[in-house]
Amino acid sequence: MTDSQTGGRPILMNGDMAVLEAGEVRRDIDCRVIPDKPALGFDLKFHSGYTLSVPLADLEGPGDMLTILFRVTPQGGDPAPVYFSQQVRVPAIKDAKGDATLWGAFDLGEGSYHVDWLMHDYIGRFCSSYWDVDAALGPKDKQVAVAVPPKAVRRAEDEKFQPEPPVQRTGGAPLKVKLLLNFAPDREDSAALDPIDTMALVSILRNIARNPRIGKFSLVAFNIQEQRVLYRQDSTDHIDFPAMGAALRSLSLGTVNFAQLQHKNGDTEFLSSLVRTETGDSHPDGLIFIGPKAFLDSSVSQDDLKQVGDLGYPVFYMNYARDPNAAPWKDAISRMVKFFKGREYTISGPRDLWNAVSEVVSRIASSRRVEATGPDIR
Repeated sequence: MTDSQTGGRPILMNGDMAVLEAGEVRRDIDCRVIPDKPALGFDLKFHSGYTLSVPLADLEGPGDMLTILFRVTPQGGDPAPVYFSQQVRVPAIKDAKGDATLWGAFDLGEGSYHVDWLMHDYIGRFCSSYWDVDAALGPKDKQVAVAVPPKAVRRAEDEKFQPEPPVQRTGGAPLKVKLLLNFAPDREDSAALDPIDTMALVSILRNIARNPRIGKFSLVAFNIQEQRVLYRQDSTDHIDFPAMGAALRSLSLGTVNFAQLQHKNGDTEFLSSLVRTETGDSHPDGLIFIGPKAFLDSSVSQDDLKQVGDLGYPVFYMNYARDPNAAPWKDAISRMVKFFKGREYTISGPRDLWNAVSEVVSRIASSRRVEATGPDIR
């Protein structure tokens, strides 16, 4: 929330401000607020919020409107509080049992924060709660660069494919990378993409896109199950996330074309053809496969891979796996990357992602230096 005139601190109703400033718990409406401990997500932002439960019996009547208002204040220094609001329409309720459950969320940078929270209905009944939260990296995550500045509060993003802000690239000759994204769920038997999987795959792309040492991106998003390329973008200075998101809406997991059923090993042939095509039309500084494990009835044949030959640039596989122990064996892409003497990274959490992107970019840059100057022979 901001003031509609100045864009600064919003002007609140006297009753709301009095409840926020009082710091005393109100239960005119019976409710239970459970704060969420900040957790670092794949997007390298701390996610926090709350879960609210209200007995339906407390909402009985011809209908109502619940207004939720809260502010998050960074502690230390002089940072201004950030205000949020929600409105929830309540239908007519009679003789209902059980609870209504609502959620709220916001993003944080590192730091300590205080939350003042309230909810009221049309007739002025209040429920209020207050708590502190700490967003801190663990000892093993200290090298991770959080995407939100310290002591900063942001609105939680609902749209996974919003545009990426411009990145200040490093000088000199920027790196060129080709990205082959297998856009598929973590569980191969899933008939739909879980939002967690979508967020993880998009976050891997975003972290690569934000690296200042990379200046050119070629992206091919595909789905092996459907045996088709979903989106293509060639040698541009940024990844067009909205365009990719629009293209991915055509994905129909759980639906198999009858012609594909008649074609044995069609998925393997699709993957083989994709690799031959995408490694033969350009010479990037590095090739990165991204996606969950792809278990096929047969792997891409060694003869097909020998036709591709020596690529002349490094190959990597960022394998997204929510639970690495669920399927620890190699998949079809792993075997291809091994044939090209590439490296594989398992991405199951934010730290894995940060470390993998940092190492992959460093190795690509090192490989290009060696190619440009020749090996150091002494």
